[in-house]
Amino acid sequence: MAKNRTHDGPGPSQRQLRVGELVRRTLSEVLMRGDIHDPELNRLSITVGEVRCSPDLKIATAYVMPLGGEAQGEAIEFLARNKAELRRIIGRKAGLKFTPDLRFRLDETFDQMDETRRLFEDEKVRRDVEG
Repeated sequence: MAKNRTHDGPGPSQRQLRVGELVRRTLSEVLMRGDIHDPELNRLSITVGEVRCSPDLKIATAYVMPLGGEAQGEAIEFLARNKAELRRIIGRKAGLKFTPDLRFRLDETFDQMDETRRLFEDEKVRRDVEG
């Protein structure tokens, strides 16, 4: 009899990664096309950097950033307000049996990259890296 294998590793499973990427692509497409019936959300250009799914695939956390980094609070508010419609559209377009509940967070990786670049440009760090 085959074992019931579960993912016990430190990171996400292949299934979590696959569903997260599918939700990310679909959400990006929906936001780009303006399929939502909210004109305030449609006026913003929002980048979806990553979507992480919970191990049971019931919750998907989307890390988003408005273009130019402006109106970050408004973007999260508008997305949260239209969460049900986004979930319905994603479920229909992605063809998932169960569509995960959507959560929205600001994507801070851009800020982290800027900070890393700034650190590498520091004279002390440059001297240590080169020497």
